[in-house]
Amino acid sequence: MSSKSIQPIEQRQVEFYDDELTAVLDKDGSVFVSLRQMCDALGLDRRGQVRRIQRHDILSDGYKGGVIMSPPSPSGRGGGKQRAGLLRADLVPLWLSGLEISRVKEDLRPKLKRFQREAAKALWEAFKERRLTADPTFDELMAQDSPEARAVRMAEAVLQLARNQLMMRSQIEDHGRRLEAIESQLGDPGRHVTPEQASRISQAVKAVALALSKASGRNEYGGVYGELYRRYEVPSYRELPAAKYDDVMAWLNEWLQSTSSNSPF
Repeated sequence: MSSKSIQPIEQRQVEFYDDELTAVLDKDGSVFVSLRQMCDALGLDRRGQVRRIQRHDILSDGYKGGVIMSPPSPSGRGGGKQRAGLLRADLVPLWLSGLEISRVKEDLRPKLKRFQREAAKALWEAFKERRLTADPTFDELMAQDSPEARAVRMAEAVLQLARNQLMMRSQIEDHGRRLEAIESQLGDPGRHVTPEQASRISQAVKAVALALSKASGRNEYGGVYGELYRRYEVPSYRELPAAKYDDVMAWLNEWLQSTSSNSPF
């Protein structure tokens, strides 16, 4: 037996089709199973399998000793605590894959295939889902028209609906963020003037300022922009409300006409 030992914190008897396997939960969360019981179920020589496991780098690391509670025999003898060789459940398929089918009795070969496919999962679920048998399967139970099966199907439907709503909310929020990013680059017609409209306003302001400068001999650009900001209560012409665009252009055009003979914008 391996010199390495585990400290089981829980033991469960798992009915695996026609066999009963002892599974224990180590303090680190790993699940182990009695090697002797699996060998007995498959008609294998335990000592030979122990030697094979100990020669394998990966299997030997998952083969450990531990104390398990053994039930008494049908005659009432024996039972109680005993040392046992334990193989980590997730390594069971690897161990079984190395067996030569020809060396297993023909009537036990179907059982070997079941062990290879399902044993590790059944042993793990014994602790994680409190399942103590590999038969019937959960899918078979769900196929029944029982109140419990209907309740589970209803719960799954509600969960799926909630997931769909969560995904939809995430997509909507992502769409909103993308739209805001685009609007920040192109301008939001619903809030501020577009970059193209802002450019036209800037050109109109310059035309008015130029006309005023010719008459006064001073730089009138700051004054025109200042009057624009005061009149429409904005810190920048780029932040003018889109709904005010026509009014701004009409006002600037009227101002320009009052100071010069230039054509309107």
